[in-house]
Amino acid sequence: MAKPWQEILLEVLIDEERLQAKVKELGALISEDYRGKDLLLLCILKGGIVFLTDLMRQISIPLEIDFLAVSSYGRGARQSSGVVRIIKDLEHPVAGKHILIVEDIIDSGHTLNYISRNLATRNPASLKICTLLDKAERREVDIPVDYVGFVIPDRFVFGYGLDIDEKYRELPFVGVVKPNMVLE
Repeated sequence: MAKPWQEILLEVLIDEERLQAKVKELGALISEDYRGKDLLLLCILKGGIVFLTDLMRQISIPLEIDFLAVSSYGRGARQSSGVVRIIKDLEHPVAGKHILIVEDIIDSGHTLNYISRNLATRNPASLKICTLLDKAERREVDIPVDYVGFVIPDRFVFGYGLDIDEKYRELPFVGVVKPNMVLE
C-alpha cells in the first residue's frame, strides 16, 4: 500500500545519506569556528527542528539552544505574505552570546532579514546563519548566509522538517512535490 506522501512526491532531491553527511560536515566546521566561544544555536520553528536536532549532535563543543517561532505564511499558504510576526520569542537573553541561527530553508530572505535585525538589537557577541537549504535564485533581500547545506532550485520541497500543510516533516529526505500538487 502506497504511503500518502508517495502520491505527491515527484523525486527525492536529497536522500538521507547525503543529508546526514552534510550535517556531519557542517557540525565539524561549526565546532572548529566556535571553539572557546559561548555558542547558542537558535532554531527557527517549526521547520528547523529536525536539522537542529541532527546538527547539535555533530557539534563537539558545549552549546545552548533556544527557539524562535515566526510566521510569514498563513496556514495552508504556499507563499510568504511578506509580513513577519514573532509567535514565540526567545526564553533567555542573548547579549554577549555567539548566536548561530539554524534554519531549514531560505527563500526570499525577508524572514531572516527581519530576524537578524531584531536579534542585532539584543547585543549578541556575533550573529551568523546556518541553513540546510538555500533557494538562492529566489532571494529578494541580500542576507549573508555563513553555513549552507545545499543550494537547491526553486521547487516546492518537503520532508526533513519542511512541511506540506503541517504534514511530512518526519521524512528522512528532502523531496520535490509534483507540480500539479502545488496549490496556488
